Amino acid sequence: MHNILRIGMPVLLGGAILWWMYRGFQWQAVWSAMKVDMHWGLMLLSMPFGVLPQVLRGLRWRQMLEPTGEHPRRWSCINAIFLSYGSSLVVPRVGEVLRCGYLSRREGTKVSHALGTVVTERVVDVLLVLLLTLVTVLFQVPVFVRFMGRTGMSLQGILARFSWQGYLVTAVCIAVALAGGWHVLRRFHVFDRGRETFRGLLDGLTSVRNVRHKGLFWFYSVGIWVSYFLHFYLTFYCFSYTSALGPMPALVAFVVGTFAVLVPTPNGAGPWHFAVKTVLMLYGVDGTDGAMFVLIVHSLQTMLVALLGVLGAIGMLRRS
Repeated sequence: MHNILRIGMPVLLGGAILWWMYRGFQWQAVWSAMKVDMHWGLMLLSMPFGVLPQVLRGLRWRQMLEPTGEHPRRWSCINAIFLSYGSSLVVPRVGEVLRCGYLSRREGTKVSHALGTVVTERVVDVLLVLLLTLVTVLFQVPVFVRFMGRTGMSLQGILARFSWQGYLVTAVCIAVALAGGWHVLRRFHVFDRGRETFRGLLDGLTSVRNVRHKGLFWFYSVGIWVSYFLHFYLTFYCFSYTSALGPMPALVAFVVGTFAVLVPTPNGAGPWHFAVKTVLMLYGVDGTDGAMFVLIVHSLQTMLVALLGVLGAIGMLRRS
């Protein structure tokens, strides 16, 4: 029953938000937009930047494992990342544990060491996202002030554009994200049974301090998030109603979307759509166009994650 709820609730939450957003939507317009309005060349150009951050994650993970005495092969680490993200489309957040098991089975890596480095990865990523968020806010404050001054709009006027259902969805997403984060933190006590396991986790957590080529480590770390952003930003040029917005609106939407995927739904489906569409509306994009943009972009990028997950599964099944 617990497993059913664990899988079913995120799917139901994401599905409910998507249903609310796209009720009465003209679905035939999606195919028309993809065939006529969307620039397929630029969309395809964005796809390698969806593959690159997963490859960089694999290389960074291998680098972090070395100080713990583990030396898995590069492609095993990369395939583990592919499988991790692909599996999380089915069961949100399961990928972190699954990739550690993958590396243990494939390379004989201690699960405790792998888990410790995964925790460290998350700490590094959170710090980088917070820094990116701070920079984005600082750069965009003058933009919002000028925008409101020229248009005569106030914060109350902007907020008035959203219905009570929109506020409700926002509140639910924030509550679920906080609850999910608390649940994840509570679950880490499962791995601290036994002195050896605890020591393995500690080794993993301190692996950044002992990692060789720290410059390369930070190159991987920054490269991951630059690639994520380019994967998203290039899609702005695929549609006429977003192509003129520029990099800063894209950065705001990217940051907001990054926080939205903390809500445990498959690949952030639902919360991500709602959050990014809301940002686009703040920059003057029509609500229908914004809904079309997030639907197409998220669907194609999710298909890429699924494809990489299949490649990771094939890599797991192959003999060493």
